Amino acid sequence: MTRLAVAAPNRAAADAAAEVARAGGSAVDAAIAAALVAMVNEVGLVSLSSGGFVAVQPAEGAAYTVDGWMDRPGLGRRDDAPAPSTWDVDTEYGGGVTITIGPGSVATHGSLAAFGEAHARNGRLPWRELVTPAVDVARDGFALGSASQYYLRYVHESVFGWDDGSRAALHDAAGRLTEERVVVPDLAATLEHIAAVGPRALHEGDLAEVIARDVQARGGLLGAADLAAYEPVVRPPLTTRVGAWSLGTTPPPSVGGVVVASMLRLLDDRPRGSWTPDDVEHLVRVQRAVLGHRRDVLEVADDLDASSRAWLDRVDADHRAVLESGSTAHVSVTDAEGEACSITVSSGYGAGMIAAGTGIWLNNCLGEQELNPPGRRVPTGGRLLSNMAPTVGRHDDGATLAIGSPGADRITTALVCTLAGFVSGGLGLADAVAQPRVHVHRAGLADEDVRVEHEPSMYFGGVGAALTTAGGELEAVADPRRDGVASLVD
Repeated sequence: MTRLAVAAPNRAAADAAAEVARAGGSAVDAAIAAALVAMVNEVGLVSLSSGGFVAVQPAEGAAYTVDGWMDRPGLGRRDDAPAPSTWDVDTEYGGGVTITIGPGSVATHGSLAAFGEAHARNGRLPWRELVTPAVDVARDGFALGSASQYYLRYVHESVFGWDDGSRAALHDAAGRLTEERVVVPDLAATLEHIAAVGPRALHEGDLAEVIARDVQARGGLLGAADLAAYEPVVRPPLTTRVGAWSLGTTPPPSVGGVVVASMLRLLDDRPRGSWTPDDVEHLVRVQRAVLGHRRDVLEVADDLDASSRAWLDRVDADHRAVLESGSTAHVSVTDAEGEACSITVSSGYGAGMIAAGTGIWLNNCLGEQELNPPGRRVPTGGRLLSNMAPTVGRHDDGATLAIGSPGADRITTALVCTLAGFVSGGLGLADAVAQPRVHVHRAGLADEDVRVEHEPSMYFGGVGAALTTAGGELEAVADPRRDGVASLVD
């Protein structure tokens, strides 16, 4: 048995991590098992057709990240091919958002390929054992969690009602969002196939061919060549030193990690104790500067890596000059041996369709302007942008931390508010997660507003954190803003 702490989106996901730990699995094994369950039962937020990032701090050696984010599809597509089939849906979700959906919004997924890479490096159990809990949940069915219900109440008809398979899985006979247990046809069999074949099953072989053929038959870009060409990328993390902690987060092409790192550096180790009004004012200035730079420069950069390095160099050189200028699931696991794993995955808002015969809801990441902004040129086969910033940390005394959050553009501000309170402010981990948050909405725009959380709200993210102290004590915290679950295997 492996002693570990886990923060997961729901009870079934946390139980999957515990099952793997009792079988002797590593923190990486447990995090993957929990994330796979979330891909089954966090409907509308994430699915097997997702992209994500895995941040790992091994018990010995340097931290690393695995980039399994989305690629732009269309390899081998003729210049005279018809325009991809997409359409826009206006919804009041999140205060009002326009979502582009349909077959043409489906990007090349990569989460499972990234899981396979992390498992090959730091896994202990056979791959099949990591998938088994997800198979069981898919076969037995599941009730929709509060986060899924919240989102689907807005879009169950407009986004998830146009495709026959999707409509049947989520609606009752009267066309209402179901209140019964959801059993998605073919999904358990698909997961059994993934368990047997391995994490490349969504990229090569019969299953990948079925997905590509269905998307293209309905007017999408995604083809078998896109799936076969996809590769996860292992990168050194973007590292920031805060107090006695060395924190590693996602490097480009995730813009989220750059935002988190620059905000933490600009905070100058604030707060030094409880948040004061001056600290909060400084935090707003930091968010305004960083999020404004993200929108104006990073999102449209031809070379995001070079632009990110230049920005962080500027932050380190002169804080004053910088400040005076102008749908997702997460799992965190640490174990008693000193390994930490942080996984964030997303399918965007969902394309609204299930790939026929597979039970897999497909992503719509080509249709999200935050991830695929009009001013940013991404070549076919290139990575899209991401807000994700799963983070791992090691303290000078040997303690390890895994932390991350869902929440679209609030991912970065939720993490910075939490990390600042924990690392600099002297708060315990649970208090740091629970403390009220601040988010600068639409930074740098005329209609910008500063949103201060007065009561806990899912709008401000859903941080999940796991900690192993230098003495081997375990702690896990799930954000009270969502129905996440924290548990220990001890």
